[in-house]
Amino acid sequence: MTSASPPRPAALTGRDSPPGPALPSGPALPSGPALPSGPALPSGSVLPLRGAFPSGSSPVAPAPGGRPVRPRVTELLLSAFAGHRGVRLPLGALTLLAGPSGSGKTSALRAYEALARLGGGAELGEVFAEPGACVPERARADAQRRRGFRIGCVADGPAGPVRLEVAVQAEPELRIVGERLTAGGLVLLETALRDPGRRTVQGAWHTAGSTPVTRGPLPDDRLGTALLPLRVAGKTPGQRRVLAAAEQLVVALRSVFPCDPRPERMRGPVPTGTGRLLGGCDNLPDVLWRTRTECGRRHALLVDAVRAGCAGPVTGLLAEPYDTGRRVRALLDRGDGTRTDLRRLGDGELRYAALALVLLTGPGVLGADAPGEVPDALRTLTVLADGLDRSLDPERRVLLLDLAARTCDRGRVRLLGAVNDASWAAGSEGVTVVHLDRD
Repeated sequence: MTSASPPRPAALTGRDSPPGPALPSGPALPSGPALPSGPALPSGSVLPLRGAFPSGSSPVAPAPGGRPVRPRVTELLLSAFAGHRGVRLPLGALTLLAGPSGSGKTSALRAYEALARLGGGAELGEVFAEPGACVPERARADAQRRRGFRIGCVADGPAGPVRLEVAVQAEPELRIVGERLTAGGLVLLETALRDPGRRTVQGAWHTAGSTPVTRGPLPDDRLGTALLPLRVAGKTPGQRRVLAAAEQLVVALRSVFPCDPRPERMRGPVPTGTGRLLGGCDNLPDVLWRTRTECGRRHALLVDAVRAGCAGPVTGLLAEPYDTGRRVRALLDRGDGTRTDLRRLGDGELRYAALALVLLTGPGVLGADAPGEVPDALRTLTVLADGLDRSLDPERRVLLLDLAARTCDRGRVRLLGAVNDASWAAGSEGVTVVHLDRD
């Protein structure tokens, strides 16, 4: 296996920093007079991205200073989330979270997905349907009976490493109570809850002009970083730095596809639909019906992968109308006139085929949020795969890892997968293994 990134240690630990309830301290924003807050933010607005991708720039030109061209998340920060306290998870192009049941693999994936959805402009209540489950079990309420959790990430790209930290109050009501965006040791955005009776937080962002800081209210149910392109004009070097950092982080977080194929839902015919793959891969036949005609090259790669991972000869992967055309079913072409319905395949074969499809397609086929305003050459799809090795025998497990490593090496796809035991993958080139403990 090969990797475009520098070699990483075969095994890393996720618990590298001490727990702490407060957002980490950083250089304070300089004081300055308050400025008008500007027009109210429209609900459900499409977030324009401006500073990081100027008009007329080449989408494939190298970033200044040898920085990565495509923004990507390089660390997941779980300061206080579910069973995690003071945890930093380093993320490579292909990362496996390893640990026994109860070590927090699924909750780490859930935190990443939550940040991605917030980065896309989703409201807090949509992202955290059960916020109480995100609060550490032994977290004590304060005098006002408030409890919450803290998550964040680091995104690298043309603007350099950018760090985001978010403090969320889960009880007695769900709201963002603090947010900090930093880059190069400078605080670019900081928000804090000043008046619990109002549904806003007080925000302050770097300006570095005649007024060093701009202050104004931001909603307490959305990520302030994702809203900055609607509030920052980009007239001063400081404002442009804020925009570049915020947009880099948003682009790095978006285009996430949580995936956990469920073989019991993949065996039968399905109604024809949009042709976009669901997270459980329930509509696999419908997606194959689309990809076989729209992208012959990728479909041929998928057939090669299925041939290596499924028992018996395989010359094609087909989809055909079923039940007078109201549904569609998927079959393997055996090359001798025999066609095998997918319902006859084992769980491991089905999961392998579905995960191979995910790795070999893109956001246009997967049910993932894709920032249409960002050039395709600058996007990175991140696949979150819970139970990556579930139902896979050793041979298919290695085949899938090899396919993932080759795919992630190209830079357009990143994979964060959870496995119980990664001893079979430790030391593999291009694979980062992060061990989680139950304590």
